[in-house]
Amino acid sequence: MTRKPPAPPVEINPPERIDLMKSYPTLPQGYVPFATIDLVHNKKQFWIVNGLSVALCVIMLILPFLWGRSLRGFVGEGSLSALLLRLGALAGIFAYIALHELTHGAVMKACGASVRYGYKVVYAYAGSDAYFTRPAYVAIALAPVVVWGIVFAVLAACLPREWFPTVWLWQLVNIGGAAGDFYCPCRILRAPRDTLVQDTGTAMTFYRKPNCPAPPRPRRNGASRRFTGAPRRGAPACRPSAGAAGPRLPGFPQFPPRRHPMTDFVHLHIHSEYSLLDGACRIKGLVQRAKALGQSAVAITDHGVMYGVIDFYKECKKEGIRPIIGCEVYVAPRSRFDKVYRLDSSPYHLILLCKNEVGYRNLIYMVSRGFTEGFYNKPRIDRDLLKDHHEGLICLSACLAGEVPRALEAGDYQKAREAAAWYRDLFGPEDYYIELQDHGIPEQRQILPDLIRLAGELGVGLVATNDAHYLEKEDSRMQFLLTCIQTGHTVNDEQTLEFPTQEFYVKSGDEMAELFRNVPEALSNTVKIAERCNVEFEFGHTKLPLFNAPNGEDNESYFRRMCHEGLLRHYGENPPQEYRDRLEYELSTISRMGYVEYYLIVHDFIHYAKSHGIPVGPGRGSGAGSIAAYCIGITNIDPMKYNLLFERFLNPERVSMPDFDVDFCYERRPEVIDYVVRKYGADHVAQIVTFGTMLARGAVRDVGRAMGLAYPQVDAVAKLIPNELHMTIDKALEANSELRAMCQSDPQVAELIETAKKVEGFPRHASTHAAGVVITRDTVDSYVPLAKNDESIVTQFTMTTLEELGLLKMDFLGLRNLTVIADAERMIRRREPDFSMDRLPDDDPAVYEMLSRGDSSGVFQLESGGMRQMLTQLRPQSIEDLTAAISLYRPGPMDSIPQYVRNKQNPTAVRYKTPLLEPILGVTYGCIVYQEQVMQICRELAGYSYGQADLVRRAMSKKKADVMEKERGHFITGCAANGISEAVANSIFDEMSNFAAYAFNKSHAACYAVVAYQTAYLKRHYSREYMAALMTSVLDSTAKLMEYIEECTRLEIPVLPPDINQSDMVFTVTPQGIRFGLLAIKNMGRSVIEDILKERELDGPFTNFVEFCRRTSAGDLNRRGVESLIKCGALDHLGANRREMMENYGPLADAIAEESRYLSGGQLSLFGEGGATADYRLSPREEYPHAELLAYEKEVTGMYLSGHPMSQYLPLYDRYQAVRIARLQSAETNAPYDNAWVDIFGILADKKMRTTKRGDILALLTVEDMTGSMEVMCFGRVYSQVSAKLVPGEPLFFRGRVSLREEDDTKMVLERVFTIEERQSAPPPRPPQSREKGGSGKPAAERPQKGGRLLIRVPQMEGEQWEKLQLLFSIFEGETPLLVRAADTGRLLKAGEEYNTDANPVLLGELRRVLGQENVALLPPEAPKAPPEPALQ
Repeated sequence: MTRKPPAPPVEINPPERIDLMKSYPTLPQGYVPFATIDLVHNKKQFWIVNGLSVALCVIMLILPFLWGRSLRGFVGEGSLSALLLRLGALAGIFAYIALHELTHGAVMKACGASVRYGYKVVYAYAGSDAYFTRPAYVAIALAPVVVWGIVFAVLAACLPREWFPTVWLWQLVNIGGAAGDFYCPCRILRAPRDTLVQDTGTAMTFYRKPNCPAPPRPRRNGASRRFTGAPRRGAPACRPSAGAAGPRLPGFPQFPPRRHPMTDFVHLHIHSEYSLLDGACRIKGLVQRAKALGQSAVAITDHGVMYGVIDFYKECKKEGIRPIIGCEVYVAPRSRFDKVYRLDSSPYHLILLCKNEVGYRNLIYMVSRGFTEGFYNKPRIDRDLLKDHHEGLICLSACLAGEVPRALEAGDYQKAREAAAWYRDLFGPEDYYIELQDHGIPEQRQILPDLIRLAGELGVGLVATNDAHYLEKEDSRMQFLLTCIQTGHTVNDEQTLEFPTQEFYVKSGDEMAELFRNVPEALSNTVKIAERCNVEFEFGHTKLPLFNAPNGEDNESYFRRMCHEGLLRHYGENPPQEYRDRLEYELSTISRMGYVEYYLIVHDFIHYAKSHGIPVGPGRGSGAGSIAAYCIGITNIDPMKYNLLFERFLNPERVSMPDFDVDFCYERRPEVIDYVVRKYGADHVAQIVTFGTMLARGAVRDVGRAMGLAYPQVDAVAKLIPNELHMTIDKALEANSELRAMCQSDPQVAELIETAKKVEGFPRHASTHAAGVVITRDTVDSYVPLAKNDESIVTQFTMTTLEELGLLKMDFLGLRNLTVIADAERMIRRREPDFSMDRLPDDDPAVYEMLSRGDSSGVFQLESGGMRQMLTQLRPQSIEDLTAAISLYRPGPMDSIPQYVRNKQNPTAVRYKTPLLEPILGVTYGCIVYQEQVMQICRELAGYSYGQADLVRRAMSKKKADVMEKERGHFITGCAANGISEAVANSIFDEMSNFAAYAFNKSHAACYAVVAYQTAYLKRHYSREYMAALMTSVLDSTAKLMEYIEECTRLEIPVLPPDINQSDMVFTVTPQGIRFGLLAIKNMGRSVIEDILKERELDGPFTNFVEFCRRTSAGDLNRRGVESLIKCGALDHLGANRREMMENYGPLADAIAEESRYLSGGQLSLFGEGGATADYRLSPREEYPHAELLAYEKEVTGMYLSGHPMSQYLPLYDRYQAVRIARLQSAETNAPYDNAWVDIFGILADKKMRTTKRGDILALLTVEDMTGSMEVMCFGRVYSQVSAKLVPGEPLFFRGRVSLREEDDTKMVLERVFTIEERQSAPPPRPPQSREKGGSGKPAAERPQKGGRLLIRVPQMEGEQWEKLQLLFSIFEGETPLLVRAADTGRLLKAGEEYNTDANPVLLGELRRVLGQENVALLPPEAPKAPPEPALQ
């Protein structure tokens, strides 16, 4: 349905006076259809109208011959009468039929109408497109029987006696053949007086003015009969009432209409949530509603896409509803290749439904081509595609935006007829339907008569739909908000795309029957169509692409040969028998399950990458547990050494696609994908779609923006929703009493939350999966529909759906650290040519000692603050320890960190519930850490196979209670066979069940532990090369770059500014330190830098500025590039200061250009040796002020290279407790500041003025300190107070509330501004604690700072929970005092200094998970003697 602004109500003003014997060439304004007699498509109506006539005619043909003997006495034997009787009956009947219709036509012409004649198989007709008044049509209908009745009566009286039987038969035919003529006037006489009739010969349509009720049955009133319900003479014209359901559409006429229950109806035009930000029908809710309404089937017809069809199909099958797969496609007005503005900007809509597998494949092909070839604002197909791919499809004419309705709305009936005829001829009369809709929209009602007429004339069916965009009527506002989110409007804007009515919902069969009560065929056709649509999908059957082993070798023998060669290569000429057996087991399993080709395909592109010098990771995910993968080079980690399980990757007892995820160098990853495209064909490879969804906080923000609410108010509400994984609005309401209170006290907030709950989880936009690629045997679009995101061709089905369909999905992941390792290795080889990462020892004591100090900044997976603290407690000594650290440092398993650390430090204290656990849990000091350990416990203690054990693990991780309870019995029985008591077995099973949801995949952790160790080794032994490579990898992130420069300073590695004679493309190691790379300078592209480096290598270093300009003038280095080099100081060693170079460059460049022109003309001798610029002298200038030099450096590199404007104010940060901006911007440290009052201290770098949609002033300020920059939003009220102080370049204190947003950088909402003098002379009072409008009500800044205190509430200060807390505080040591309120005693206690902690986000998150959100709070530094408990109520 094309959205339009609500149309003004249509004035229905029929003619004041209707000529009783008149016809109208066009339908008078205000008339709508209310009944139809269809003699072509409605067999019941045909036989009611014509059955008696046909029967009588047949009888009249037979009677003269059957009754000949009986008539002898009357006409005489062999008389002329007998002969005339027989011949007259045969010839006269056919002549009479023609005369009968000619009489109808004559009266029509007398009424001023044009007439056409025709015949069907059993009847002839006279028809007209005109609209006749009721009296005129009665005259037309009865004219033949009256006229010819008089003629036959006269003939009977005048002709001789022997003609009497023949005339008598003709009179009977006249009367009997007019049965239908009697029927129609009887019906129309019961209609309103001003009824009009259109009789095309094959169908009669009745029109009236809306809301004029049909009169009831006639009743006696004295001696006369009259219609008491008919409008009296002079009554005002009827007008549509507000909220009227609209006109009753054609069907068998009933006056009054017959009401009957109607649930046998199917919705064939529905837009699900995957009509992104347009459809509001959640798939699950849609199917459940159809089932609740008693509807046997339902369709999905999203706009131009098929994103949701598999989810829809599965949900329908689950609920026992027939799924109808379809799409509302866009049809280009011309060709899909035509893309001219205006001419091709408004494609037509068309509904296509799949009858079978052929139709589905044709539909996905056309939908794909709509994106790949026809996309122009929308994905468009065209008639050429329809011609070639219409088989197996049913076509509906669509909504007002369809080609046929659009032509009718424009008043071009002939064009509409031609279009409908084209579709009918293409799809066939049985597969093309005219779609009828009635949402109470005037434009729809205007064209309904013509749609019905078209169907009758073209011999195609009618079908009723409701173009449903939401499930229930009350959801209309929610759907409108979605469109506002899509278009960036608010509900208060005038120009929005709101639907004109609230009727676009999934209506019941009864509602549809009431709406279309007079056209039962349009309703019954929905069921007939549904019964013809039967598309089935196949799940779980693998469809691998074709792979051919080299040299014609059989795939399996090739695979086995490579595996055995790899076994010998890795483990020597005599590998242990255990290893041989493991490989044979894997090979037999892989072959039996049909995944030999899968391994070969993965090996092929990994081998390509390695042979072309593209760094490949050691492995990722459970695939590292396969020794076969290790032997052929897919992975580079020994599964036997680290006790990794194959069944965790490929379970022989569970048929599911294995999944190798592969890490590549992020810079060269595209080369591997290009290779795959070349090998299998571009049409056999596609990237994979993914959907951004409206999560809890995002839903609140989007809805608030669409509702037109003020940003501070929406932001305050959003901030009360915890920013945690799997958080929902309902969970937030349950956990946060402040949010509940706000909803109860503020109706606007309550509406915001309730509406956000409705849209929460909706897909918001489609994007491209960062790593996923699908490879198919046949072309991709023969399996799944394709779309286009930017320039990427993607599947319209997500990764999990592709796996369910059996397609090969691969993750080509880009890992930045692989690039860092490769770059560092390359630099190291410059001084150690034999260095290789493959020969690193994995037990270097210096590396583990560095990590044990927490010195892991820049180390893969180990650089966060919380992880560094854990390392200091853990003191790792092996790859196994790093594997455990990576596995434990996550929500959930973090509870086990204290026990793990304690057991590691005191191994003799470890106690096992049974000795059988020691071989399994010994490596993790008695703790269950890995998923593989759960599987091993099931196998070793209870006798499970590894395949069965993996199924149990999956059930535990997904909390499948029924499966777990069933397996508990099996586990206890199996343990009993090994001498383990029931109590111990139950205890072990409970422990596994509790931890299985959090246990980590050891194969994945081990792979990443290896990479972590490699980066740590490089940092420890080759710190300069490693840090140079690390900084190169973050050139696009100024904040991270500054962080690593700071780390270099700590390591006493000088980071030198860029130098035109020393710098390389990227950061490089020099004897003096790490030199800044030229690529970090703005306006310096790779090709320009390559030219400069080539020139420097050929002719030596540049000696002065003039020479540099002359030598680089022939390349691509332009004026902006030269100025950037000057501003950042890269040319400082060329004999001039920056101001001299900047101000002399223009004339110098002109002189060089002039010299070049003379050189090209062969006139070098005019200037002597060296050319015109050989003796060029720069005009002396005084250097820029230091502040200006710093500003230039910041402009072209994003940072200050030779100092910082704020360096002179460093003491003021601690004195006035200003928070560093980097702490607010870092996701690792900013969580405690969310919605808190803070002060930042920095210079005002930029100020931009905006006007909000409400007309208020908004100033966007950019504030910088020595650690980074952030945006500060200053709204109108505050801006009017502080605008005089906002001078760019001035150091200022900014106070406000911090706003963390998931999809954006941290921002501050400004409240106050102070100059240094104001702050020093009279420190202002702390911010107000009461909630202002738009505030959150959070009374204190939740931030870890000196003087702050951590307050927790515990049930009691003993027991298992308290011990767990003690261990957490021992890990996270720091300076924040701990206050504890014990619920059992009600006392508030200050813990000893040994409990002082670092209140970082990781610790706070764990405390809140263990104790509850409301039982943990950070108190402000100025805590009173009896600390308030604002967050603990």
